[in-house]
Amino acid sequence: MKLTYDPRHNIAYIRLHPKSAQVKTVHVSDELNVDLAPDGTVYGIELLNANAQLTQEDGGQLVMLNEATGERTQIKLPLS
Repeated sequence: MKLTYDPRHNIAYIRLHPKSAQVKTVHVSDELNVDLAPDGTVYGIELLNANAQLTQEDGGQLVMLNEATGERTQIKLPLS
């Protein structure tokens, strides 16, 4: 998984799989697009209002929580 961020356009992209074919973009809302691979799997998620979407919870940190163990890892996102 890879998270990219473009502060010039206020867009972030969460890539879940390496790109192996053309994707189909599904417009979910004014703030969200989802890219689907030909087999229907989710290739990536595009956040179209990234500053607000990535900072409204957890103080602008990416939080990874293992529900089984309770282990929590936090990474401060370098957002402008």
